[in-house]
Amino acid sequence: MVGRLLITDDAAFMRMTLKKIVTDAGYEVVGEAANGKEAVKLYDEIKPDVVTMDITMPEMNGIEALKEIKAKNPGAKVLMCSAMGQQGMVMDAIKHGAIDFIVKPFDEVRIREAITKALAR
Repeated sequence: MVGRLLITDDAAFMRMTLKKIVTDAGYEVVGEAANGKEAVKLYDEIKPDVVTMDITMPEMNGIEALKEIKAKNPGAKVLMCSAMGQQGMVMDAIKHGAIDFIVKPFDEVRIREAITKALAR
């Protein structure tokens, strides 16, 4: 099964970087969102297999978006992306249903592992 991903990050460069890593690994990127509000709307429209969600974003942060997506779609598979030093927020995200987290700068092997694990759930 090829995983269909929604990439959420307020930095276009980060979305582009992550998109290249996941498409090179054989996954399909079916949507990109620049903030949590867009991610929630797109999730409802495209129902991706996995969402990568940045924690710190304008309009609606990743944790708020995670809560909204999980409230409507309890089976949603969300991977949080965070910079070093956001451990408290990462723990909060896990508590609210995130499956895993990926630390920036991105490690290609770690991203593939996290997505494979998420798809297997």
